[in-house]
Amino acid sequence: MTDFKSYKVPYELDPEYSKSVAYFSMEFAIHQPLKIYSGGLGFLSGSHLRSAYELKQNLIGIGILWKYGYYDQGRNQDQTLKAEWYEKTYSFLEDTGIKFQVPVHNQPVWVKAWYLPPTTFNSAPLFLLSTDVPENDYLSQTITHRLYDADTAAKIAQTMILGIGGAMLIDHLNFNPEVYHLNEAHALSGAFYLLKKFGSKEELKKRLVFTTHTPEEAGNEKHDYYLLNKMSFFYGHSIEEVQQLTGMTGSVFNHSLAALRFARDANGVSKLHGEVSRRMWGSYPDIPEIQSITNAQNWKYWADKPLYHFMEEGDNVGFDDRKMFLKKRAFELVADQTGKIFDPSILTIVWARRFAAYKRPDLIAQDLARFQELMENSEHPLQIIWAGKPYPMDYGAISVFNSLIHLSKRFDNVAVCVDYELSLSKRLKQASDVWLNNPRVPREASGTSGMSASMNGSVNFSTDDGWICEFAKHGENSFVVPQADYHTLSVQDQDTQDLDHLYEILKNEILPTYYDNKRKWRDIVQTGMHDVRHEFDSNRMADEYYKLMYR
Repeated sequence: MTDFKSYKVPYELDPEYSKSVAYFSMEFAIHQPLKIYSGGLGFLSGSHLRSAYELKQNLIGIGILWKYGYYDQGRNQDQTLKAEWYEKTYSFLEDTGIKFQVPVHNQPVWVKAWYLPPTTFNSAPLFLLSTDVPENDYLSQTITHRLYDADTAAKIAQTMILGIGGAMLIDHLNFNPEVYHLNEAHALSGAFYLLKKFGSKEELKKRLVFTTHTPEEAGNEKHDYYLLNKMSFFYGHSIEEVQQLTGMTGSVFNHSLAALRFARDANGVSKLHGEVSRRMWGSYPDIPEIQSITNAQNWKYWADKPLYHFMEEGDNVGFDDRKMFLKKRAFELVADQTGKIFDPSILTIVWARRFAAYKRPDLIAQDLARFQELMENSEHPLQIIWAGKPYPMDYGAISVFNSLIHLSKRFDNVAVCVDYELSLSKRLKQASDVWLNNPRVPREASGTSGMSASMNGSVNFSTDDGWICEFAKHGENSFVVPQADYHTLSVQDQDTQDLDHLYEILKNEILPTYYDNKRKWRDIVQTGMHDVRHEFDSNRMADEYYKLMYR
């Protein structure tokens, strides 16, 4: 049994990474059985914890044990999306025996801490908080039921359990981290607890670092001061004190801006996103220089090792055979879900990630006549698979998802899969020859799904956004849609221009290369696998956080 009275990371530390860090995140995608994540933020923090374990860093994760996860993505009778919530139980989590109270709405709410040991899934130690205990009334129990609850007050309460609760837990563990790392501003309430603990903003600033993940308005939350105060978000600090501490007057509290003003160091998650963030926040005084540490994915977890082995041995027959096997195996899952048996010899495009409007899931299908011509081309046949989870209350994104389901009924070579989680994500990356990614530039902060796609022998085909700007060499390791004039063109004209370029590249470069020049296609695939291997492995990222942010 683990001793939690004076917690130390339970493995021998690399002296280079001995500084103690507590890493707060609303979601962690550690492994398929632990369903406490929704999308990219979770995939990223999961890879970060895996790399922290591989590098033997002195880092612990603080998250929440979501009783119903994000949601289970099922289907209605007509195959359209159905959001369902099922209770999850995990026998592999340890009960720490730690229970304490967090004030929410001036009422004490009991919080219980669970523990995921490093050896279970090869990740840094992870502590998960839950309010689902019998000591709480039903409303308090529901705080940790659904990740990103749609109710505003519930969502604020969730961030308080993560922030204030997480900071309290660290004291109960007697871990005493030298650095508190907020992965997004969700855990910001913890800063108000730490202000009381350390006595001043100056002392807090010595210890707090902040990662911003999105230029999207919805990702940088703002709430009414009076609502936050009423909910005890400021942990006993008056509105006047908070306004003085954050330099934010008026009635609106901006969580990301407050996090920047409390942090000694901050970063964006790609070089481009660093630039976008500096422009976005540059006019605000009293914030640190926003650096960039490009997101990455854990190679050891994601990559298909036999594929890399054949590439390194120069065994082209073995390499091609392995990729064909990966596609065939993944197509079994597609057939099971959709009743469609795909052909592994046919070029397969996959679009799979979180469904959000700016990511334009249905861009390739927006011109139906062109799409039909593309899908019915017998000389250069094509298969397309879509998957991804819209936010369950994002009815616009759900409508797009359902429109693609209806579209798939018209074509035998189009499929839409549900329950896009870690396992399906890996299989679809292995199923794909082309990983399609077409967000509106510059709205994708990083977009890491293409990294793990490359690690499984897929070629990135993307608009020039996020991490792609640092990775892509068009026609050598990927294919890139040239940037439209995103500053002067209307959104509709941007979409039209990007769509035209997308079709041109697909018809004139990707399809002919795949079918008529197998050797060149293999070279492009392998160059991508080689280029993604170290630069976009999360071990590089976890190392950079220690060198640039935790120093």
